[in-house]
Amino acid sequence: MESWEAFILGIVQGLTEFLPVSSSGHLLLSKEILGIDNNGGTTFEVLVHAATVLSTLTVFRNDIVKLLAGLFRFKYNRETEYILKIAVSMIPVMIVGLFFKEKVEALFGEGPVLVGSMLLLTAALLLFSHFARKSDKPVSYGNAFVIGIAQACAVLPGLSRSGSTISTGLLLGNDRNEIARFSFLMVLVPILGEAFLELIDGKFSPAESGIAVFPLIIGFLGAYISGLFACKLMIKLVSQVKLYWFAVYCAAVGITAIVYSLI
Repeated sequence: MESWEAFILGIVQGLTEFLPVSSSGHLLLSKEILGIDNNGGTTFEVLVHAATVLSTLTVFRNDIVKLLAGLFRFKYNRETEYILKIAVSMIPVMIVGLFFKEKVEALFGEGPVLVGSMLLLTAALLLFSHFARKSDKPVSYGNAFVIGIAQACAVLPGLSRSGSTISTGLLLGNDRNEIARFSFLMVLVPILGEAFLELIDGKFSPAESGIAVFPLIIGFLGAYISGLFACKLMIKLVSQVKLYWFAVYCAAVGITAIVYSLI
């Protein structure tokens, strides 16, 4: 992978992470278009996901500091309750990571047909959520677990994580602004944990990933910078714009990916 290719892929990751359009799916499709093989496994994907998580930490730093300050009062308060709900939401993806990691990684080599199919599923979820009854119900512990299941399913390339979690929250009757915030905060620990595990396993070395160090750095910076821009701009869009427009986009890209693969 060349440095300019890594930078483009980083930009793609940063711009699509916060929209319900599947950043992993767009990464795979971009690799296909650029003619980049995927023999390096998921190292690059994990790295640029970690970069966008870092941009989330940057944008939400005040919220995170407030949550941690409440947690370290060592009593059950609003902040502690919120963190516990995030912890509950991480249980399903933790199970997938512990017991199905290799099977999930193998799916990233399946090509555009799988990505296109999952984008169509994302479009269906977004369309269903558009017709969900509007409600301002807060996220409960039960809601958090169900939303966590949606996040675990979204490890499939092309099935949008934010699209799945936000749509699930809306179908459960959660407040649109609240579920958007919860969706972006609940992913922080799983992705950073995955990046840490790959780091201590030595999978960020050029020998293991097949990618030189400099392109990895360039890709990380591209994802972080574009993620800062996208996080500030797109979180507002996700919480306010009607999701069926994203459903139309996902359906169009999904169909295009499948047709592209077949021809």
